[in-house]
Amino acid sequence: MIKVLLADDQTLVRGALAAMLGLEPDIEVVAEVGTGDDVLPAARRTHPDVALLDVQMPGKDGLAAAAELRGEMPSCKVVMCTTFGRPGYLSRALAAGAAGFVVKDAPPEQLVDAVRRVHAGLRVVDPTLAAESLATGTSPLTARERDVLAESSDGGTIADIAKSLHLSEGTVRNHLSAAIGKTGARTRAEAARLAEERGWL
Repeated sequence: MIKVLLADDQTLVRGALAAMLGLEPDIEVVAEVGTGDDVLPAARRTHPDVALLDVQMPGKDGLAAAAELRGEMPSCKVVMCTTFGRPGYLSRALAAGAAGFVVKDAPPEQLVDAVRRVHAGLRVVDPTLAAESLATGTSPLTARERDVLAESSDGGTIADIAKSLHLSEGTVRNHLSAAIGKTGARTRAEAARLAEERGWL
C-alpha cells in the first residue's frame, strides 16, 4: 500500500481527494490536515510514503512544509497540488524538494498516476506548467526582495515594513526599487501583484 498524507485548507477539496484516492486498491490515505503547520506532526505520526500538499495554506505554506518534510523525512515523496498553476511555484516547489507538481483541475486519473509515479521514484510535472515555466524563467528576485515585496503587499508604509523585517528604511527602499525594476512594474503594489501572478511570492 502507498500511504498518503493530504494537506489542503479547503475541507471539501481535501475530502474529495481523500475519497478519490481511497477508491484505489493500492493507496491508503493515512492523514488529512488543513494547515502547513500540521504537515510535519501528522507525518511523524503516520509515516506516509507520499505527501500531497496544497501550495497555499494557512500558517506555513505548502512550499515551506515540503522543505521541512523533506529535511526530516526524506523517504516521503512530496507532490504539490494547487489551483494556481503559476510557473514560479513550480521552480520553488522543485527547490523545496518536491518530486511532483500537479494542478487541481487535472483529471483524477492523472493525480492518482502522479502519486504512484513519485512513489516509484519518478518526477511528475504538469506539462503545461513546465512549458510556461521554461518560457517565463526563474524568479529574478532575491530572497530579501521577495520578503520585502510580500510584506509590502499588505499596504504598509516603508516604516512598517522595516520594523516587521528588522531592516532600515533605506534598505527597504533599495529592495523595493530593485523588485520594481525586475518585475517591470511602475509601483510597489503593481510589482507585488505581478510577482504574485508569476508565483514568485
